[in-house]
Amino acid sequence: MKSLKRRLIVLERITKAGMINFVRNAWLSVAAVAVMVITLTIVLFSVIARVTFNNTIAQINDKIDVSVYLKDEVTVQQKDSLVNKIKQLGTVKSVTYVSKQQALDKYRDQNAGNADLLVAISQTDNPLPASLNVKPIDPNQMEELKNFLEKPEIKELQSNKTSYSGDRKEAIDKISHATNFLQQAGLVAVIIFTIISILIIFNTIRMAIFNRRDELNIMRLLGASTWYIRGPFVVETMLYGLIAAILSVLICGALFSLSSGTFEASTLGLLDIKFANDYFISHYWVILTGQIAVGILIGAASSFLATRRYLKFKTTK
Repeated sequence: MKSLKRRLIVLERITKAGMINFVRNAWLSVAAVAVMVITLTIVLFSVIARVTFNNTIAQINDKIDVSVYLKDEVTVQQKDSLVNKIKQLGTVKSVTYVSKQQALDKYRDQNAGNADLLVAISQTDNPLPASLNVKPIDPNQMEELKNFLEKPEIKELQSNKTSYSGDRKEAIDKISHATNFLQQAGLVAVIIFTIISILIIFNTIRMAIFNRRDELNIMRLLGASTWYIRGPFVVETMLYGLIAAILSVLICGALFSLSSGTFEASTLGLLDIKFANDYFISHYWVILTGQIAVGILIGAASSFLATRRYLKFKTTK
């Protein structure tokens, strides 16, 4: 019981010392918080941008499909058998049958403003083939579907090449490569900025230790434990992280809200500003909690490493 009480007293003193150091070194604290705000804001923006990119990529991927055009002689049984075989492929999300009449109705809707085309199509029997609309799970994994459709017994049922050929194939492949690159780039950006923030706080704490080296040497001579010396720095940097996290969330919220209201199209390239703002609002408390946790963790870890290096150096000197 006495041991626990003693530990609580030490913890209270360490916490008070950390807060006093935070206030006493106001300019250093402001500089450290400002740096953390910038880095945490960049990290948060990178995370939300990556989520937004992924949403845009998902919408693009959802529009990518392959049309398999069927001969008029294909029977219902052959069509159903082909649909079942395609659905069994692990890379296929869905298969939709489009009849000749449905294809004709769609053609008329798409060319409602072109009288010549409508007259031309009405003067002949329906020349449009029935088709299967195949949506892949991942456009980067189209090889299995392509190989299946190239089988002789399957090609016999097709009236023409699939839509996954020529310029359309090239466009789908380019979109797949671009979206894959953006996903990887977003993840790399988050990791890089997190590392940068840790390095910045690490150097900030080293500077604080250097400014207080005489005070720390006196504490060491008086028999202060390693944790008693290190504790105030950890508390101080946790305060850096707490304040910086709150400010970074407020800044990002203001930027997304302002951008969403400024850009009418709400889209900058693949960055859908409106989606980013809606996502930020709907996940506000999760984002705030996460930022606080990340800020405190970065501050505490950086301080722990910096003080550990200093204390190890002083011990071996």
